[in-house]
Amino acid sequence: MALDPVAYLPYADPDDFIREVTDRIWVDRDISYIVDNYEPDSIVHASLGTVVGRDGVIEGSTMRMGSAPQHIGQAEDVVWEARGDDAFLSSHLVFSADEYLVNGQHVRVRKRTIPNCLYRRGRMVEEWVVRDELADCLQRGLDPDEAARALRFQGWSGSMLDAPPKDVLAEGVSGPRPDDYRPECEMVLEFIDEVWTQRRLQKVNDFMARDLFLHTIGDQTVIRPERYQRDLLATVGPFPDARFEVRDIQTNYAERYAGLRIAVLWTMQGTYRGNPTFGPLTDKPVTVLGASHFLIQGGRIVKEVRVYDEIALRAQINSTRGDGPAVDANIY
Repeated sequence: MALDPVAYLPYADPDDFIREVTDRIWVDRDISYIVDNYEPDSIVHASLGTVVGRDGVIEGSTMRMGSAPQHIGQAEDVVWEARGDDAFLSSHLVFSADEYLVNGQHVRVRKRTIPNCLYRRGRMVEEWVVRDELADCLQRGLDPDEAARALRFQGWSGSMLDAPPKDVLAEGVSGPRPDDYRPECEMVLEFIDEVWTQRRLQKVNDFMARDLFLHTIGDQTVIRPERYQRDLLATVGPFPDARFEVRDIQTNYAERYAGLRIAVLWTMQGTYRGNPTFGPLTDKPVTVLGASHFLIQGGRIVKEVRVYDEIALRAQINSTRGDGPAVDANIY
């Protein structure tokens, strides 16, 4: 079914829509455009919790821009897919390289953000957004522990509390999806289950090219299967029972972005009872919201870009200890 232009007008297509709307709000600083762009009862799920209502988005955006008025983000990729004939789901990989004055010196901070946005008839309905705040801390010389202690994990509501979809290829949390690129989608889902959840780490070589790239949090780049294995072990080491669940998936083929990309919205659920990476163990469960973009070439994964918020994860762990500020922080 063709996508009705009402989904993205006055722009050329959903890719153009996402890039231009984001620039208008976040580069031109037209915060008031959020009123035209978001439904009044829109819902945003971020790493520290859920924002219900457009006013919360306006306030959160104002605070975020005020804390970094020099910030400019640019589309590194837009993976969009139709949701019916008048809606689409986009996974917008945003790259920024901003400069901050730190101890009298200009420091460039590189980081990535991925908002997954469900637009219906040109209006935002629901959003899932993750940011690499660890990169910001490390490059500005801030202590991640101190940064996390200033935040309060407020918890999720709505669809984030629902069980993951039984058949995400048929219907994700954003709704029914077209059955596009099924073999490649099945490969990515199998990879997440076998390598990430079941820890069959030797199978990295079955799914990924030898010359793979992983761009991950902290503005780190990992190459080759053996180093991919190490990075995954470091991620799950604090949570030895960690399981990954896919909440949504979309595909898009575009020469502009090197071919077929598959975007996956996922959660990791585990108990902080393993390696004490984040301070004293709690033996309490945590949930991480994350997003990955997989580039597929020749039937294999050649690149993954992975974003989640480790600072928010630390804040969530702190909340299970009873730590954290009494005042709610900006969670958008």
